[in-house]
Amino acid sequence: MNIWDAFWGLEVEQCPCDVHFVEWLEQEGLSRRRIYHFGTGGHHYVGLRCAEPHLDNTVLGITAAPKEYESFIALATDNPRVTHSYSAYFGDIYTSNPRLLPRFDIVTLFHSCEFRSEANDAYGALTDRQVMDLFTEQTDKGGYILFYKGSFAYGTAEPIIAEWAEQMPVEEIAGFKTLRIFRKLA
Repeated sequence: MNIWDAFWGLEVEQCPCDVHFVEWLEQEGLSRRRIYHFGTGGHHYVGLRCAEPHLDNTVLGITAAPKEYESFIALATDNPRVTHSYSAYFGDIYTSNPRLLPRFDIVTLFHSCEFRSEANDAYGALTDRQVMDLFTEQTDKGGYILFYKGSFAYGTAEPIIAEWAEQMPVEEIAGFKTLRIFRKLA
């Protein structure tokens, strides 16, 4: 599996997309939602914040970074209550299978085009566009799909997002800080 060796630890300022995402949820009053989060970070900021009573969201996060997953295991061991609403798994988003995924109200694809390389080709991994399509299908009507304009790979992702937005049943709505936000129409 193509893993990510970097570790985004407790320094939340390194992940403005996660901070902005939670701020957006709070501003919009989005609670009791089912969220899929691409890139947990070792801080697990989204999962921890969404577990707070005023948000009460459930979050399923994916990481391809072994140290980030180890930090989730430590978090769940030290604070098992958080696992009532937050779970993270170690995997490659490019091998996602819709039969293994639940339905979502909100999907964050903040790290689109950051991790896909020739190494993924060896095991038949999806492309970034196929991941966008798959998670659009897993998002219920009226749900949201978000992208991060501050990603180091946003320049690569932007034309793929434009093509996706033209071909899928989504509409772009007002963004929030560093986030592009789309709503699923059908």
